[in-house]
Amino acid sequence: MTGDVLPCFDASNMVLPENTSCIITVPITLDIASNHGVVVASKSRNVEKSYPVSFVDNLLQKPSIDELVKNNAILDDGRTLLDTGIIAVRGKGWEELVTLACSCQPMISELLKTRKEMSLYEDLVAAWVPAKHDWLRLRPSGEELVSRLGKQKMFSYCAYDLSFLHFGTSSEVLDHLSGAASGLVGRRHQCSIPASTLSDIAASAVLLSSKIAPAVSIGEDSLIYDSTIPSRMQVGSLSIVVGVNVPEVNSIVAENSFRFILPDRHCLWEVPLVGHTGRVIVYCGLHDNPKVSLSKDGTFCGKPWRKVVQDLGIQENDLWSSMGTHEKCLWNSKIFPILSYFEMLTLASWLMGLSDENSEHLLSLWRSSPRVSLEELHRSIDFSKMCHGSIDHQADLAAGIAKACINYGVLGRNLYQLCEEVLQKEDLGVKVCEEFLSLCPGLLEQNSKIIPKSRAFQVQVDLLRACSNETTARKLEHKVWNAVADETASAVKYGFKEHLYEAPSDISILSHKNNDFDGCVDHSFHPRKVKVELPVRVDFVGGWSDTPPWSLERAGCVLNMAISLEGSLPIGTIIETTKKTGVCISDDAGNELHIKDLTSIATPFDDNDPFRLVKSALLVTGIIHENALASRGLQIRTWACVPRGSGLGTSSILAAAVVKGLLQITDGDESNENVARLVLVLEQLMGTGGGWQDQIGGLYPGVKCTSSFPGIPLRLQVVPLLASPPLISELQQRLLVVFTGQVRLAHQVLQKVVTRYLRRDNLLVSSIKRLAELAKIGREALMNCDIDDLGEIMLEAWRLHQELDPYCSNEFVDQLFRFAHPYCSGYKLVGAGGGGFALLLAKDAKLAKELRHLLEQDSNFDVKVYNWNIFLDN
Repeated sequence: MTGDVLPCFDASNMVLPENTSCIITVPITLDIASNHGVVVASKSRNVEKSYPVSFVDNLLQKPSIDELVKNNAILDDGRTLLDTGIIAVRGKGWEELVTLACSCQPMISELLKTRKEMSLYEDLVAAWVPAKHDWLRLRPSGEELVSRLGKQKMFSYCAYDLSFLHFGTSSEVLDHLSGAASGLVGRRHQCSIPASTLSDIAASAVLLSSKIAPAVSIGEDSLIYDSTIPSRMQVGSLSIVVGVNVPEVNSIVAENSFRFILPDRHCLWEVPLVGHTGRVIVYCGLHDNPKVSLSKDGTFCGKPWRKVVQDLGIQENDLWSSMGTHEKCLWNSKIFPILSYFEMLTLASWLMGLSDENSEHLLSLWRSSPRVSLEELHRSIDFSKMCHGSIDHQADLAAGIAKACINYGVLGRNLYQLCEEVLQKEDLGVKVCEEFLSLCPGLLEQNSKIIPKSRAFQVQVDLLRACSNETTARKLEHKVWNAVADETASAVKYGFKEHLYEAPSDISILSHKNNDFDGCVDHSFHPRKVKVELPVRVDFVGGWSDTPPWSLERAGCVLNMAISLEGSLPIGTIIETTKKTGVCISDDAGNELHIKDLTSIATPFDDNDPFRLVKSALLVTGIIHENALASRGLQIRTWACVPRGSGLGTSSILAAAVVKGLLQITDGDESNENVARLVLVLEQLMGTGGGWQDQIGGLYPGVKCTSSFPGIPLRLQVVPLLASPPLISELQQRLLVVFTGQVRLAHQVLQKVVTRYLRRDNLLVSSIKRLAELAKIGREALMNCDIDDLGEIMLEAWRLHQELDPYCSNEFVDQLFRFAHPYCSGYKLVGAGGGGFALLLAKDAKLAKELRHLLEQDSNFDVKVYNWNIFLDN
């Protein structure tokens, strides 16, 4: 939690102490620091632990220049360390904090009993700073905080690249939304908005979680949040409306032609109070400072107080009865009436100087009403009612959006996320989700040509879970993955999918028992033998955009490279014909299998079956269904001389080798494009999923940028990079290919990512789009021989991969990359991540050699740096 500050920085580069607390700071100018918390860090760093952190000597709150000087808080460059409010607690410090939290009820009871208060931000942090202990002991529960937490000393980590947005005032919020980065601001989110011909809403207005009726006007750069805006309401420019939910206009009000105008540069909000059934309507000018007094030209609704009371005929003692020594200001003025909703709106217009009605009548109504000040409001807010009201409002909006998506759309919304919001209404939310579920059977009937089955089934799975029907949801999940495989097969080869899930029948084998590979009658046995060896691939950027169902529905692009390891091609197969019928399979792990009955080769395959890859290859190549093995057999041997879970595309490339070998031995279409497509289907049959980039990476030599275009059939366009010898030489000298020793299987990650895509997760969609875009940018960088730019692209790709799958990295990998960072232009794990091989792109050849030597000598890193070469032969 960071209060009214939103920090923006790369937290992945932080190195935090293990057994205590650490506060994140950033250098800031003294004028800004005077309005915030300041951390006084020790001048000497904690060299013993090699942490880029310093002990915290003191904490200052809104310090003056003199205080900063006195406490040695000013840095050499004239700035000081701003307390960002971000605090990390680890190890023993975390244990002590959790122990305190679990036993804090007596402390809280004592605070409530004595009506005292404790600042979690100020008091809690002071417990870790010895210089604050004397001050803290005089505070409520201070002795206990020092006793329970004071054993650990706080550190400060300075995040030099941190920037932050400060939302201290309403004006600062609007400045941010319309400032230099306004192009990145989403201006419509979870809203019900009328057609542009039925309302006048400025394009620059920001509408969040709100329902806007027709005949509404909203001015430029205004913000509407968590509100219901009725017809005939006008909101000016640079205005803010929060939590305002105008009830349905009743007949009495309708006769009086309800209309409400919020002028330019005004704020309007509603507050529920403890002990009141309704809400109080509150308003002020955008630039009003509630604490500036009447005597210092304080304002209300943008006008000086003296003009306000003069124009409205209000007496000062109406607003401030007996102030004592307190200054008269908006904060303590009893100006907001508590009346019926539309009476409060009428008086709001009058107080803002907009009413044309009889002012004597309105003045009398205002004087006779119970009224509250902002100060009293803040003491009496019913936070529970406020939160529940907001939750119900947003749940209703989410329900409306979800229903429209099902009834009128093509399921383009993230219904899983919408249902999570609907379910905030608990029992009522479940009933709404059950209503959505009842609409699902007609989805495919109405939109079978537009909505993929995989998407429709995923929607039903999500709705079943929302309705707490986990058993049926699990059963239906199989249909989701079968649909993905079915759609992939359809896209790869039209009409091919019909035979994929069928085992060959005994009748068809007998009826075609005389068929040879070439379709001729078999009179004698002619032995044939093929050997296929392939390189592995390393991917620079673009992975995930090649994966079904993304690649079946959207364009993809991947930049990768074929390489040999330790002077050889590590993946291969030997396939030969045998007189003996059936199929004999063996691998480099010593597993062997003889399949006499080919009808036993059928999906689904057991996840633990070591030969499901070869079995799937026999299915997708059509050898079994074409009965090419009716009168002879096959001997298939496979190997992959790389560690399991390497991330080098081993499984897919081995599948490509087997498919290519089978097509060669049967005189089929062994073109790289055909093989790549068939492997795409093969992986769906295996249940591992996967895209086209691995087999493309191994089948096509060198560096290439491959694009895919959805359709039937799926089109792949492989564009080889015409790299110059100097570029190849520099790349081979600077790029380290390192096996981390960490193992993780890609399909475990893939299912989570594919599920997020099937749900239409917006963040995932934008991340994969960016990865595909980076692949094209990376190709241009290499074409221009700019390897440093490629490093920057690798870093961004690695950040995006961590967004797609938070577990694609781990503590060891993070430590490895931190160690390599000073030497490198870029780095990432290959493939889906989580382990396997890493690419470290050094800043130059000399640093590459130095880094390799350090990694091989450092006992903290049990890694292997492989010798490699770009594979350029066909």
